[in-house]
Amino acid sequence: MRIATTIFLTDETIQPVRLAQELEQRGFDGLYLPEHTHIPASRDTPAPMGEPLPREYGRTLDAFLALGQAAAVTERLRLGTGITLVAQHDPIDLAKQIATLDHLSNGRFTLGVGYGWNVEEAADHGVRWATRRALVRDRLALMRALWADEPTGYEGRFGSVRASLAHPKPAGGAPRVLLGGAAGPKLFAGIAADADGWLPIGGRGLAQALPALRRAWADAGRAGQPDVVPYAVRPTPGKLAHYRELGVAEVVLQLPPAGEAEVLRTLDDYAQYL
Repeated sequence: MRIATTIFLTDETIQPVRLAQELEQRGFDGLYLPEHTHIPASRDTPAPMGEPLPREYGRTLDAFLALGQAAAVTERLRLGTGITLVAQHDPIDLAKQIATLDHLSNGRFTLGVGYGWNVEEAADHGVRWATRRALVRDRLALMRALWADEPTGYEGRFGSVRASLAHPKPAGGAPRVLLGGAAGPKLFAGIAADADGWLPIGGRGLAQALPALRRAWADAGRAGQPDVVPYAVRPTPGKLAHYRELGVAEVVLQLPPAGEAEVLRTLDDYAQYL
């Protein structure tokens, strides 16, 4: 089972270059980064992880710039977002960022996608909360048109793009797409329609959820099995053994949003799982 990591990188934590080098040297498989452009100081949306909202949420580095630094100083380390708030991006710009990062890293990028939880943050980006899922699906389709080998146009409910010259292309034609969110029919239908797998936060309840996900996948006519990547996991030997028994091939362990010394101590502890 591949062991990757995630961390809220901020202006107060270990820096991307140092972390990426340490991860690759120690044999970890990957680095996933979250994103928030901003956190409105006044909001009615309760934080799903509990209040008060942790300090790092309002201080995150830009995930793509940080991953670009990580790509430049590594050769093997896989890179990903956990997650990209696709609804809050211009899809043409985002398609270019993703394609560039995947091209420069020789196909090491995974696009983790989420619908978001912060209504006020999304509203500042012009996102109508009730239509955000449809918006994400539309923007993924538009980006795939830009990643196509030949100039391909797209006309959608929320946006369009002319058949265009759009290079570089992602190294593998399109990056792996993992959709985050809580288990349920709506999410599993979205994964089967638009993604390569699921990015479940924490990984609880997988044994109960996986049969429903796999049914949705098969009902959509998808071949093989969806990737399932438990994310932001606090590891124990028993928990990781349980994931292996379920057929999980990759898990993403949570690192503390801390300075270099604390993060490296945590990597030393996590090395037992490699």
